[in-house]
Amino acid sequence: MFAAPGLGYDRAITIFSPDGRLFQVEYAIEAVRRGTTAIGVRCKEGVVLAVEKRVLALQDPESVEKIFVIDEHIGTAIAGLTADARVLVNQARIQAQVNRLTYDEPITVESLTRYIGDTKQMYTQHAGVRPFGVSFLIAGVDELGPKLFMTDPSGTYWSYWAAAIGSGSQAAKEVLEKEYKKDMGLEDSIKLSLKALNQVLESELDPSKVEVAVVDVKSRIFRRLSSSEVQSYINEVRKSGGS
Repeated sequence: MFAAPGLGYDRAITIFSPDGRLFQVEYAIEAVRRGTTAIGVRCKEGVVLAVEKRVLALQDPESVEKIFVIDEHIGTAIAGLTADARVLVNQARIQAQVNRLTYDEPITVESLTRYIGDTKQMYTQHAGVRPFGVSFLIAGVDELGPKLFMTDPSGTYWSYWAAAIGSGSQAAKEVLEKEYKKDMGLEDSIKLSLKALNQVLESELDPSKVEVAVVDVKSRIFRRLSSSEVQSYINEVRKSGGS
């Protein structure tokens, strides 16, 4: 005799509900929906990542990390459980170095994304574990050009021109869908990401509340923007009516 819908089927990751759902995976996806907002914008000149930082009154803003460098040409922004993200990022960094040692070349963005997705998927089918409650926006530049991927707790991944994850993703997506253009440059992509992020912040845009990173096709180096650089872009967004 079947239990009521949802009752008992969420006690282990290995149990499917009668309608084919894995409730533990859905709970992990809900953890992502409650996380801070992260935005990725891909253009012909590179990729931009921008994230919301929720900083407590007495907390050092520098200690709140939502963007991680994986390899010199690849980085990621997260939404969900930071501790889960840190474990996956460490594994991804090792995989990137293994690829360099084995093949004497940097790992492609999609290969690294697939590795992260495969690792997440493994934690959706074994007893005694739980899914990773985090989604990634993975940005990088390889021989195929600029790339932006999104992974979810199920292990699925997709390629995007622009994407948003986290609690404010819906409002951010509306801005991205309205204003994104494939022929825009890196500077405009940074401004667009900040404009979309501004729609979900409870207060005004401020370098202490956002973090921005870029990777461009010329240098293929993933780097975080300094607070002064972020402030200058915020000023431009305000001038253009984005505040």
